Amino acid sequence: MTTAGMSMCRAVFYEDRNFQGRSYECMGDCADMSPYLSRCHSCKVEMESGCWMMYDRPNYMGNQYFFRRGDYADYMSMFGMNDCIRSCRMIPMYRGSYRMRIYERENFMGQMYEMMDDCDSIMDRYRMSHCQSCHVMDGHWLMYEQPHYRGRMWYFRPGEYRSFSNMVGMRFMSMRRIMDSWY
Repeated sequence: MTTAGMSMCRAVFYEDRNFQGRSYECMGDCADMSPYLSRCHSCKVEMESGCWMMYDRPNYMGNQYFFRRGDYADYMSMFGMNDCIRSCRMIPMYRGSYRMRIYERENFMGQMYEMMDDCDSIMDRYRMSHCQSCHVMDGHWLMYEQPHYRGRMWYFRPGEYRSFSNMVGMRFMSMRRIMDSWY
């Protein structure tokens, strides 16, 4: 269902498991799915490029879940989610250099390290117990609350993030680039 010269990236959400019940097709960011679906328990992600970040609260809040191309007949069991998807954000395909500065304290204070590749443990690599702010210059990144890309994650696109304290008390211990090879 692609047109020449146009890349397709869509997600189809279903109220019930196994792609049953009412559905809602999404081609881009959606801050609140409640006008379209009363609940969401399965989805299909179809794309030629890009991927999706799903949230269990409206307005891109709450826990975040990374979705690649595929069929998710019961994603709540698959990801151990307690609540269903309430908002979603498309992550565009990015090809280029990756660059991010992480800071030990809020407002870009304390020790600073510049990263251009994945880091499975900031404690092992930089002797930092955690970071409290960052500046993403290039690329799209996932940051994890535990070393070795485990635990809850948070999506960061280019921009300045002065304080992580408003992110449900998250402490980030590892980070990785969202690469086009993931799609």
